[in-house]
Amino acid sequence: MPEIKMEPSWKTMLQDEFTKEYMQALRSFLQNEKARGKMIYPRGKEYFRAMDLTPFDQVKVVILGQDPYHGPGQAHGLSFSVRPQTAIPPSLMNMYKELESDLGIPPARYGFLEHWALQGVLLLNSVLTVEHKQAASHQGRGWEAFTDRIVATLNEQREHIVFILWGSYAQKKGHFIDPGKHLILKSVHPSPLSAYRGFFGSRPFSRSNDYLSSHGVQPIDWQLPPLN
Repeated sequence: MPEIKMEPSWKTMLQDEFTKEYMQALRSFLQNEKARGKMIYPRGKEYFRAMDLTPFDQVKVVILGQDPYHGPGQAHGLSFSVRPQTAIPPSLMNMYKELESDLGIPPARYGFLEHWALQGVLLLNSVLTVEHKQAASHQGRGWEAFTDRIVATLNEQREHIVFILWGSYAQKKGHFIDPGKHLILKSVHPSPLSAYRGFFGSRPFSRSNDYLSSHGVQPIDWQLPPLN
């Protein structure tokens, strides 16, 4: 992170974090890994892509993920999303199945979720980088504290946001969210390992839109448009 390039509203909210010791250590770690020839996903300019596409005052829904995908051509800075022309990961396939069951929207043929992000869906991973083919390799390096600050700032300074917490990891991360100010939707993770234990049938997409509409907020168009 040689210089911080981030959407201005988020940079204003988070600028103090970049001077803290944990962030300096994280910066050194990433620089050293790259100097050793390690391949890091996503690209540096995409570390903060979720915030760049979804400014602070436009966040309507937060979908918390864990780590970026660690295969080539996958991660681009949004949780659960992959680059166009990349195979759709299993968890996202299950999200599409639930979307069809919930709202009658047929599964998209691609896994690129920027259409959601541009409408106010903050697709935030807890950890924002990963080493090639090394799942969870950057956990415990500082990203968790940074993304905790993102969630905490939204919780404190905004209201009527939908926080979607799938699986125990996301639920632990969001444990301090105020249910009096926001809607918290919890279920098991959409992973094939757990989806049949409560993800299917949880209706997160319609429930999000119902809540937003009830507070005078434009609901999300969850249907992904055809790629050009």
